[in-house]
Amino acid sequence: MTEISIVTINILVNLSLWKKRRTLLVDQLADLNPDIIALQEVSLKGKISTAHWIAAELNQQASEKDGDYQVYLCPKTGQQATLEGIAFLSRLPAKRHETIDLQTQNRVAQLLELKLDEGNLFLVNSHFNLRLVKLKSQKEQIERLLNFLDTQPAEVPVIVVGDFNSKPDMSSVDLMRRYFDSAHRAVHGKEPEYTWPTLLPDSKLDEIRRNLLEHIGKVSDLEQPDKGTVDYIFVDPRLTTLECQVVLDKPDQANPLIYPSDHLGIYALIQVN
Repeated sequence: MTEISIVTINILVNLSLWKKRRTLLVDQLADLNPDIIALQEVSLKGKISTAHWIAAELNQQASEKDGDYQVYLCPKTGQQATLEGIAFLSRLPAKRHETIDLQTQNRVAQLLELKLDEGNLFLVNSHFNLRLVKLKSQKEQIERLLNFLDTQPAEVPVIVVGDFNSKPDMSSVDLMRRYFDSAHRAVHGKEPEYTWPTLLPDSKLDEIRRNLLEHIGKVSDLEQPDKGTVDYIFVDPRLTTLECQVVLDKPDQANPLIYPSDHLGIYALIQVN
């Protein structure tokens, strides 16, 4: 039996505090030493993406037996394709990498097919819609993802991770629970108290955006400052979740307002039977 460790984290595309945050991200990810890292809100604006920067830093620190992370980057569609994406960092061998167009807000999901001793495993990384007026709901996007998975070989188990922009009592999360076990809920009997937001201060751009949305009446409850869980690891019932915890939650020692991101991360150790 193989055990796979995975971390998912929305690393915040805004780079205004990146130099202060990135060291926290790398150090805490290195302590966790996961097999797979799923990133949302990867910035593509610099010479290399933030996903490639993180992978390079982690690879420098890794021991030879751990092996290097390979980066599987999936940009958004349309005008966002050169600005933002999602990514897997994997130490495990991959057979296939595929983009799934979610068709709203330029959002995408990505499928990574791993080759394990027990057989293949599908990993899906996703970042679903904000619930803004006149846009398709996350539930419709999740249905699109589930329909795609229905076209894949049924014998291959699936793990779906990411930022769902949905709290545990919302219909989109309930839809996922019909087909998958939430890793945190499976281990602890409930979802985390919250995964968003941390105390990381808004950038000036975020403040302008929030004020504009409030002015035009298009602010969802997820864009209010109340805390909630919006990040998940959903596990195929044929697999077993051994451990799950909230991670990437330690602020900078010199400035307790600086966190690795405005989201916390989720870690899970999963047994492939």
